[in-house]
Order: sequence, then C-alpha cells, then structure tokens
Amino acid sequence: MKDEIIFLVEESLDGGFEAKALGYSIFTQAETFEDLKEAVKDATRCHFEDDHLPRIIRLHQVKEEVLSI
Repeated sequence: MKDEIIFLVEESLDGGFEAKALGYSIFTQAETFEDLKEAVKDATRCHFEDDHLPRIIRLHQVKEEVLSI
C-alpha cells in the first residue's frame, strides 16, 4: 500500500479545474474546487483496490499568471 498520492491541479482553459495524478493514469475534472476534491477521491477509489488505497491524497495546485511589462 502506498501511503499517499499526489495530484497536480490546474485551472482548466474551459473553466473549472483539472487534476492529474503524478505517477498514475488518473485524471479528473470539475467545475468547482470543492467538486474537484470529491472527484479526485472517487477517481482514486476507482483506480486502486480497497486494500491498496493510499491513506493520503495531496492536491498540489498550480496557478499560472502572465504579466506584461
């Protein structure tokens, strides 16, 4: 059993949020950050069998801003 799994979270170009697990083929999206948290939990449960579920899910949120000078 792996203790934790990390998701990279970014704002979607179409609105809402997208999350991608690092090291696993798990992807999900949602309109709000609160909905994304539930979607990440559901996607993680679907990917792992019960006895291999990570104990902790970390969300690493990246926000990109472009500044002009």
